[in-house]
Amino acid sequence: MTYLTPRIALVGDRSPAVRSHARIPGLLDALAEHDRLVLDAYWIPTEDAEAPGALAGFDAIWLLPGSPYRSEAGALAAVRTARERGIPFLGTCAGFQHAVLEYAREVCGLADAVHAEQDPDRDEQVIAPLSCSLVGHEGAVTVTPGTLAERVLGTTRTLERYHCAYGLHPAYLDRLRAGGLRFSGADESGEVRILELPEHPFFLASLFQPELSGDGTRAHAMIRALAAAAVAHAEAHAEAHAPAVTV
Repeated sequence: MTYLTPRIALVGDRSPAVRSHARIPGLLDALAEHDRLVLDAYWIPTEDAEAPGALAGFDAIWLLPGSPYRSEAGALAAVRTARERGIPFLGTCAGFQHAVLEYAREVCGLADAVHAEQDPDRDEQVIAPLSCSLVGHEGAVTVTPGTLAERVLGTTRTLERYHCAYGLHPAYLDRLRAGGLRFSGADESGEVRILELPEHPFFLASLFQPELSGDGTRAHAMIRALAAAAVAHAEAHAEAHAPAVTV
């Protein structure tokens, strides 16, 4: 059977001023050249992601850095579509933050949850200013054994790059855990840096930016894993819709 090239939605407000965005084309080329993981990539502005069904036909969704997004609703719709439809998902930096926000509102019953960057005067800041900005920072992340993150990274300790000033407010950790979200990576002070959704085929998000790893000529393990999950999703979809063979 011949499979179609997997389609990946790159959700974010593309800008040459965002370093991670500038690296994406090279990372896609690296996936094809070094890992034989060829993807058909589409940049989807957050306003377009708001439309019902806008992302339903993709084999993977990557919610990219670049907050505040032009459409918070579009970013949240990207997370919700991936979560509810079992589409492989990766959220990086702001993608991590909005994965938390979507889950808090839609699964954990925190309807008033907000992102402090978008709503600095509101009370339920599930995503709040970090005590110390991570813009331009590099730091160690300890990964929980037996998790998707550990399988993807192949280690329980990794050094990663950041470019953010907001993260998960620790007061909401227990509520989110009780709702089914798993926090599988933390920095040296214990603050959350990776999350995943155990019941999902592939749902992973990091506060750090794997796009900034190395010199950009090889894709980070998280990006490779998303690409592999997209291939698996496309193959499963093709098999499920293949015409029946009569003998």
